[in-house]
Amino acid sequence: MTKQGYIRPLDVKAGTIDMTHGSGGRASAQLIGELFAKHFTNEWLDEGHDGAILPAITKPVCVSCDAHVVKPLFFPGSDIGRLAVAGTVNDVAVCGAKPLYIAATFILEEGFALAELEKIIISMADTCREAGVAIVTGDTKVVERGSGDGLYISTTGIGEALVDTPTTGRAAKPGDAIIVSGTMGDHGMAILSHREGMTFGSPIESDAAPLAAMIADILKAAPVHVLRDPTRGGLATTLNEIAQQSGVGILLSEGQIPVRPEVEAACEFLGLDPLYVANEGKILTICPQESVDAVLAAMRANPYGKNAQVVGRVVDDGSVSAGFVEMETLMGGRRMVDWLTGEQLPRIC
Repeated sequence: MTKQGYIRPLDVKAGTIDMTHGSGGRASAQLIGELFAKHFTNEWLDEGHDGAILPAITKPVCVSCDAHVVKPLFFPGSDIGRLAVAGTVNDVAVCGAKPLYIAATFILEEGFALAELEKIIISMADTCREAGVAIVTGDTKVVERGSGDGLYISTTGIGEALVDTPTTGRAAKPGDAIIVSGTMGDHGMAILSHREGMTFGSPIESDAAPLAAMIADILKAAPVHVLRDPTRGGLATTLNEIAQQSGVGILLSEGQIPVRPEVEAACEFLGLDPLYVANEGKILTICPQESVDAVLAAMRANPYGKNAQVVGRVVDDGSVSAGFVEMETLMGGRRMVDWLTGEQLPRIC
Protein backbone atom coordinates (compact mmCIF):
# COMPACT_ATOMS: atom_id res chain seq x y z
CA MET A 1 0.00 0.00 0.00
CA THR A 2 1.43 3.41 -0.97
CA LYS A 3 1.20 6.69 0.92
CA GLN A 4 -1.73 7.65 -1.33
CA GLY A 5 -3.66 4.57 -0.15
CA TYR A 6 -3.16 2.57 -3.35
CA ILE A 7 -3.38 -1.21 -2.83
CA ARG A 8 -1.18 -3.29 -5.09
CA PRO A 9 -3.33 -5.77 -7.09
CA LEU A 10 -3.01 -9.46 -6.36
CA ASP A 11 -0.10 -11.09 -8.14
CA VAL A 12 -2.23 -13.81 -9.67
CA LYS A 13 0.57 -15.15 -11.87
CA ALA A 14 3.12 -15.73 -9.11
CA GLY A 15 1.28 -15.15 -5.82
CA THR A 16 0.05 -17.70 -3.32
CA ILE A 17 -2.56 -17.92 -0.58
CA ASP A 18 -1.31 -16.89 2.85
CA MET A 19 -2.98 -16.89 6.24
CA THR A 20 -3.94 -13.22 5.96
CA HIS A 21 -6.32 -14.13 3.14
CA GLY A 22 -8.46 -15.87 5.74
CA SER A 23 -8.25 -13.17 8.38
CA GLY A 24 -11.41 -11.32 7.39
CA GLY A 25 -9.41 -8.11 6.86
CA ARG A 26 -8.07 -6.20 3.88
CA ALA A 27 -6.32 -9.24 2.33
CA SER A 28 -9.53 -11.27 2.50
CA ALA A 29 -11.53 -8.50 0.90
CA GLN A 30 -8.96 -8.17 -1.86
CA LEU A 31 -8.98 -11.91 -2.59
CA ILE A 32 -12.76 -11.96 -2.74
CA GLY A 33 -13.03 -8.81 -4.82
CA GLU A 34 -10.26 -9.49 -7.34
CA LEU A 35 -10.88 -13.20 -7.89
CA PHE A 36 -14.20 -14.56 -6.64
CA ALA A 37 -16.49 -11.56 -7.15
CA LYS A 38 -14.79 -10.65 -10.43
CA HIS A 39 -15.64 -13.96 -12.09
CA PHE A 40 -18.85 -14.91 -10.23
CA THR A 41 -20.46 -11.48 -10.64
CA ASN A 42 -24.27 -11.36 -10.57
CA GLU A 43 -26.90 -9.11 -9.04
CA TRP A 44 -27.15 -11.08 -5.78
CA LEU A 45 -23.46 -11.71 -5.15
CA ASP A 46 -22.56 -8.14 -6.08
CA GLU A 47 -24.51 -6.88 -3.06
CA GLY A 48 -21.52 -7.99 -0.98
CA HIS A 49 -23.75 -9.01 1.91
CA ASP A 50 -23.40 -11.91 4.37
CA GLY A 51 -26.08 -13.76 2.45
CA ALA A 52 -28.32 -13.42 -0.58
CA ILE A 53 -31.91 -12.19 -0.73
CA LEU A 54 -33.36 -14.20 -3.60
CA PRO A 55 -36.56 -13.81 -5.63
CA ALA A 56 -39.58 -15.72 -4.41
CA ILE A 57 -39.95 -19.30 -5.66
CA THR A 58 -43.59 -20.27 -6.08
CA LYS A 59 -43.20 -24.02 -6.62
CA PRO A 60 -41.71 -26.51 -4.13
CA VAL A 61 -38.04 -25.82 -3.40
CA CYS A 62 -35.28 -28.40 -3.83
CA VAL A 63 -32.06 -28.11 -1.82
CA SER A 64 -28.96 -30.31 -2.14
CA CYS A 65 -25.49 -30.00 -0.63
CA ASP A 66 -22.18 -31.54 -1.68
CA ALA A 67 -18.48 -31.50 -0.78
CA HIS A 68 -15.60 -31.85 -3.22
CA VAL A 69 -12.19 -33.20 -2.16
CA VAL A 70 -10.98 -34.67 -5.47
CA LYS A 71 -7.28 -35.39 -5.88
CA PRO A 72 -5.71 -34.12 -8.11
CA LEU A 73 -7.53 -30.82 -8.54
CA PHE A 74 -7.00 -30.84 -12.31
CA PHE A 75 -7.54 -34.00 -14.36
CA PRO A 76 -8.29 -34.94 -17.99
CA GLY A 77 -11.51 -33.34 -19.16
CA SER A 78 -12.28 -31.36 -16.03
CA ASP A 79 -11.19 -29.95 -12.66
CA ILE A 80 -12.56 -29.51 -9.15
CA GLY A 81 -14.37 -26.31 -10.14
CA ARG A 82 -16.40 -27.80 -12.98
CA LEU A 83 -16.97 -30.92 -10.91
CA ALA A 84 -18.35 -28.89 -7.99
CA VAL A 85 -20.86 -26.95 -10.08
CA ALA A 86 -21.89 -29.87 -12.30
CA GLY A 87 -22.33 -32.21 -9.34
CA THR A 88 -24.48 -29.71 -7.47
CA VAL A 89 -26.60 -28.88 -10.52
CA ASN A 90 -27.17 -32.57 -11.27
CA ASP A 91 -28.14 -33.41 -7.69
CA VAL A 92 -30.86 -30.76 -7.83
CA ALA A 93 -31.98 -31.67 -11.35
CA VAL A 94 -32.47 -35.39 -10.65
CA CYS A 95 -34.96 -34.41 -7.94
CA GLY A 96 -37.13 -33.17 -10.80
CA ALA A 97 -36.19 -29.53 -10.22
CA LYS A 98 -34.67 -26.66 -12.19
CA PRO A 99 -31.36 -25.59 -10.56
CA LEU A 100 -31.24 -21.84 -9.93
CA TYR A 101 -28.69 -20.86 -7.29
CA ILE A 102 -25.52 -22.18 -5.65
CA ALA A 103 -23.81 -21.25 -2.41
CA ALA A 104 -20.11 -22.17 -2.33
CA THR A 105 -17.51 -22.46 0.43
CA PHE A 106 -13.77 -22.66 -0.30
CA ILE A 107 -11.25 -24.14 2.14
CA LEU A 108 -7.87 -22.90 0.90
CA GLU A 109 -4.47 -24.13 2.00
CA GLU A 110 -1.69 -21.69 2.76
CA GLY A 111 0.73 -21.66 -0.19
CA PHE A 112 -1.87 -22.58 -2.82
CA ALA A 113 -1.07 -20.81 -6.10
CA LEU A 114 -3.39 -17.93 -7.00
CA ALA A 115 -3.00 -18.81 -10.68
CA GLU A 116 -4.47 -22.27 -10.05
CA LEU A 117 -7.22 -20.79 -7.91
CA GLU A 118 -8.19 -18.40 -10.70
CA LYS A 119 -8.32 -21.27 -13.23
CA ILE A 120 -10.70 -23.12 -10.93
CA ILE A 121 -12.86 -20.05 -10.34
CA ILE A 122 -13.09 -19.38 -14.09
CA SER A 123 -14.01 -23.03 -14.69
CA MET A 124 -16.79 -22.76 -12.11
CA ALA A 125 -18.07 -19.52 -13.67
CA ASP A 126 -18.07 -21.06 -17.15
CA THR A 127 -19.96 -24.12 -15.90
CA CYS A 128 -22.49 -21.92 -14.12
CA ARG A 129 -23.17 -20.07 -17.36
CA GLU A 130 -23.57 -23.37 -19.20
CA ALA A 131 -26.00 -24.62 -16.56
CA GLY A 132 -27.93 -21.38 -16.19
CA VAL A 133 -27.25 -21.01 -12.45
CA ALA A 134 -25.64 -18.32 -10.31
CA ILE A 135 -23.29 -18.53 -7.33
CA VAL A 136 -25.09 -16.09 -5.04
CA THR A 137 -23.22 -16.35 -1.75
CA GLY A 138 -20.19 -18.07 -0.30
CA ASP A 139 -17.31 -18.10 2.14
CA THR A 140 -13.55 -18.62 2.15
CA LYS A 141 -11.34 -20.01 4.89
CA VAL A 142 -7.57 -20.59 4.95
CA VAL A 143 -5.85 -23.48 6.76
CA GLU A 144 -2.17 -23.88 7.54
CA ARG A 145 0.26 -25.30 5.01
CA GLY A 146 0.06 -29.10 4.94
CA SER A 147 -3.51 -29.20 6.28
CA GLY A 148 -5.69 -29.10 3.18
CA ASP A 149 -4.41 -30.56 -0.12
CA GLY A 150 -4.64 -27.14 -1.74
CA LEU A 151 -8.40 -26.66 -1.97
CA TYR A 152 -11.70 -28.17 -0.85
CA ILE A 153 -15.06 -26.86 -2.09
CA SER A 154 -18.44 -27.28 -0.41
CA THR A 155 -21.63 -26.34 -2.25
CA THR A 156 -25.37 -26.03 -1.71
CA GLY A 157 -27.74 -25.96 -4.66
CA ILE A 158 -31.26 -24.51 -4.70
CA GLY A 159 -33.86 -25.21 -7.36
CA GLU A 160 -37.55 -25.10 -8.20
CA ALA A 161 -39.63 -28.22 -8.84
CA LEU A 162 -40.54 -28.98 -12.46
CA VAL A 163 -42.87 -31.89 -11.71
CA ASP A 164 -45.62 -32.48 -9.19
CA THR A 165 -44.45 -36.00 -8.28
CA PRO A 166 -40.85 -36.30 -7.01
CA THR A 167 -38.57 -38.55 -9.07
CA THR A 168 -37.26 -40.51 -6.11
CA GLY A 169 -35.65 -43.93 -5.67
CA ARG A 170 -38.88 -45.12 -4.05
CA ALA A 171 -40.89 -44.82 -7.25
CA ALA A 172 -39.58 -47.71 -9.44
CA LYS A 173 -42.40 -49.96 -10.64
CA PRO A 174 -42.38 -53.54 -12.02
CA GLY A 175 -42.18 -53.43 -15.79
CA ASP A 176 -40.22 -50.18 -15.87
CA ALA A 177 -37.25 -49.81 -18.18
CA ILE A 178 -33.82 -48.71 -16.91
CA ILE A 179 -31.98 -46.23 -19.14
CA VAL A 180 -28.53 -44.63 -18.81
CA SER A 181 -27.55 -41.53 -20.76
CA GLY A 182 -24.10 -42.76 -21.77
CA THR A 183 -20.95 -44.73 -21.04
CA MET A 184 -20.20 -45.88 -17.52
CA GLY A 185 -17.04 -45.34 -15.46
CA ASP A 186 -15.46 -42.45 -17.37
CA HIS A 187 -14.90 -40.10 -14.44
CA GLY A 188 -13.46 -42.54 -11.94
CA MET A 189 -11.05 -44.07 -14.43
CA ALA A 190 -9.96 -40.63 -15.69
CA ILE A 191 -9.00 -39.69 -12.13
CA LEU A 192 -7.26 -42.97 -11.38
CA SER A 193 -5.31 -43.22 -14.63
CA HIS A 194 -4.12 -39.61 -14.33
CA ARG A 195 -3.28 -39.99 -10.65
CA GLU A 196 -1.21 -43.09 -11.27
CA GLY A 197 0.31 -41.96 -14.59
CA MET A 198 -1.19 -44.86 -16.55
CA THR A 199 -2.31 -44.85 -20.19
CA PHE A 200 -4.64 -47.28 -21.92
CA GLY A 201 -4.44 -46.40 -25.60
CA SER A 202 -6.85 -43.51 -26.03
CA PRO A 203 -6.83 -40.95 -23.19
CA ILE A 204 -9.63 -41.33 -20.65
CA GLU A 205 -11.40 -38.06 -19.85
CA SER A 206 -13.83 -37.22 -17.08
CA ASP A 207 -17.46 -36.88 -18.13
CA ALA A 208 -18.19 -34.12 -15.57
CA ALA A 209 -20.99 -32.00 -17.02
CA PRO A 210 -24.14 -30.15 -15.93
CA LEU A 211 -27.17 -32.12 -17.11
CA ALA A 212 -30.10 -29.94 -16.02
CA ALA A 213 -31.12 -29.05 -19.59
CA MET A 214 -31.21 -32.69 -20.65
CA ILE A 215 -33.18 -33.66 -17.55
CA ALA A 216 -35.71 -30.88 -18.18
CA ASP A 217 -36.17 -32.19 -21.74
CA ILE A 218 -36.69 -35.72 -20.40
CA LEU A 219 -39.35 -34.52 -17.97
CA LYS A 220 -41.12 -32.65 -20.77
CA ALA A 221 -40.96 -35.64 -23.10
CA ALA A 222 -42.63 -38.34 -21.01
CA PRO A 223 -43.48 -39.49 -17.47
CA VAL A 224 -40.54 -40.97 -15.55
CA HIS A 225 -40.49 -42.59 -12.12
CA VAL A 226 -36.84 -42.29 -11.03
CA LEU A 227 -33.94 -39.99 -11.90
CA ARG A 228 -30.50 -40.44 -10.36
CA ASP A 229 -26.91 -39.59 -11.19
CA PRO A 230 -24.72 -42.66 -10.58
CA THR A 231 -21.70 -40.98 -9.01
CA ARG A 232 -19.73 -42.64 -6.18
CA GLY A 233 -20.32 -46.37 -6.24
CA GLY A 234 -21.34 -46.18 -9.90
CA LEU A 235 -24.35 -47.72 -11.59
CA ALA A 236 -24.35 -50.87 -9.44
CA THR A 237 -24.55 -49.09 -6.09
CA THR A 238 -27.17 -46.62 -7.33
CA LEU A 239 -29.40 -49.44 -8.59
CA ASN A 240 -29.04 -51.33 -5.30
CA GLU A 241 -30.21 -48.22 -3.46
CA ILE A 242 -33.24 -47.94 -5.76
CA ALA A 243 -34.07 -51.66 -5.55
CA GLN A 244 -34.04 -51.47 -1.76
CA GLN A 245 -35.96 -48.20 -1.54
CA SER A 246 -38.66 -49.33 -3.98
CA GLY A 247 -38.75 -52.94 -2.82
CA VAL A 248 -38.32 -54.29 -6.36
CA GLY A 249 -35.99 -56.62 -8.24
CA ILE A 250 -33.77 -55.21 -10.99
CA LEU A 251 -32.34 -57.20 -13.89
CA LEU A 252 -29.53 -55.75 -16.02
CA SER A 253 -28.29 -56.89 -19.42
CA GLU A 254 -24.48 -56.83 -19.55
CA GLY A 255 -24.40 -56.57 -23.34
CA GLN A 256 -26.48 -53.39 -23.28
CA ILE A 257 -24.39 -51.41 -20.77
CA PRO A 258 -22.24 -48.87 -22.65
CA VAL A 259 -18.57 -48.73 -21.59
CA ARG A 260 -15.78 -47.06 -23.54
CA PRO A 261 -13.13 -49.54 -24.77
CA GLU A 262 -10.35 -47.67 -22.97
CA VAL A 263 -12.31 -47.66 -19.71
CA GLU A 264 -13.06 -51.36 -20.10
CA ALA A 265 -9.36 -52.05 -20.75
CA ALA A 266 -8.29 -50.02 -17.72
CA CYS A 267 -10.79 -51.77 -15.46
CA GLU A 268 -9.74 -55.19 -16.70
CA PHE A 269 -6.07 -54.36 -16.14
CA LEU A 270 -6.71 -53.07 -12.61
CA GLY A 271 -9.24 -55.72 -11.61
CA LEU A 272 -12.10 -53.23 -11.32
CA ASP A 273 -15.71 -53.48 -12.43
CA PRO A 274 -16.93 -50.45 -14.45
CA LEU A 275 -20.38 -50.87 -12.91
CA TYR A 276 -18.91 -49.62 -9.61
CA VAL A 277 -16.81 -46.78 -11.06
CA ALA A 278 -18.08 -43.22 -10.61
CA ASN A 279 -19.69 -41.06 -13.27
CA GLU A 280 -20.13 -37.29 -13.06
CA GLY A 281 -21.99 -36.60 -16.28
CA LYS A 282 -24.50 -39.41 -16.67
CA ILE A 283 -28.15 -39.85 -15.76
CA LEU A 284 -30.00 -43.01 -14.78
CA THR A 285 -33.70 -42.97 -15.62
CA ILE A 286 -36.33 -45.54 -14.68
CA CYS A 287 -39.54 -45.08 -16.61
CA PRO A 288 -42.64 -46.92 -17.85
CA GLN A 289 -42.13 -48.94 -21.04
CA GLU A 290 -44.37 -46.55 -22.96
CA SER A 291 -41.96 -43.68 -22.13
CA VAL A 292 -38.81 -45.40 -23.41
CA ASP A 293 -38.74 -44.04 -26.96
CA ALA A 294 -39.43 -40.47 -25.85
CA VAL A 295 -36.83 -40.60 -23.07
CA LEU A 296 -34.17 -42.02 -25.38
CA ALA A 297 -34.94 -39.36 -27.99
CA ALA A 298 -34.64 -36.57 -25.41
CA MET A 299 -31.33 -37.92 -24.16
CA ARG A 300 -29.82 -38.52 -27.59
CA ALA A 301 -30.81 -35.04 -28.76
CA ASN A 302 -28.40 -33.64 -26.15
CA PRO A 303 -24.62 -33.89 -26.74
CA TYR A 304 -24.21 -35.38 -23.27
CA GLY A 305 -26.73 -38.14 -23.98
CA LYS A 306 -25.77 -39.32 -27.46
CA ASN A 307 -24.83 -42.80 -26.17
CA ALA A 308 -28.05 -43.35 -24.21
CA GLN A 309 -29.10 -46.97 -23.90
CA VAL A 310 -31.72 -49.19 -22.22
CA VAL A 311 -29.70 -51.41 -19.84
CA GLY A 312 -32.29 -53.38 -17.90
CA ARG A 313 -35.73 -53.62 -16.38
CA VAL A 314 -37.60 -53.74 -13.10
CA VAL A 315 -39.10 -57.19 -12.49
CA ASP A 316 -41.67 -58.80 -10.21
CA ASP A 317 -41.82 -62.31 -11.70
CA GLY A 318 -39.72 -63.89 -8.95
CA SER A 319 -36.61 -64.11 -11.13
CA VAL A 320 -34.91 -61.48 -8.94
CA SER A 321 -35.73 -61.08 -5.26
CA ALA A 322 -37.15 -57.74 -4.15
CA GLY A 323 -34.38 -55.39 -3.06
CA PHE A 324 -31.70 -57.09 -5.18
CA VAL A 325 -29.96 -56.48 -8.51
CA GLU A 326 -28.84 -59.20 -10.90
CA MET A 327 -27.32 -59.17 -14.39
CA GLU A 328 -27.66 -61.40 -17.42
CA THR A 329 -24.06 -61.91 -18.51
CA LEU A 330 -22.58 -62.08 -21.98
CA MET A 331 -22.08 -65.80 -21.42
CA GLY A 332 -25.81 -66.32 -20.93
CA GLY A 333 -25.72 -66.80 -17.17
CA ARG A 334 -26.73 -64.68 -14.21
CA ARG A 335 -24.69 -62.99 -11.51
CA MET A 336 -25.50 -60.92 -8.47
CA VAL A 337 -24.69 -57.20 -8.68
CA ASP A 338 -24.20 -56.36 -5.01
CA TRP A 339 -23.49 -53.15 -3.14
CA LEU A 340 -19.99 -51.72 -3.35
CA THR A 341 -17.93 -52.97 -0.42
CA GLY A 342 -15.05 -50.84 0.83
CA GLU A 343 -13.45 -47.89 -0.94
CA GLN A 344 -12.62 -48.79 -4.53
CA LEU A 345 -11.35 -45.37 -5.67
CA PRO A 346 -10.79 -42.76 -2.94
CA ARG A 347 -10.85 -39.01 -3.47
CA ILE A 348 -12.52 -38.99 -6.90
CA CYS A 349 -15.10 -36.25 -6.26
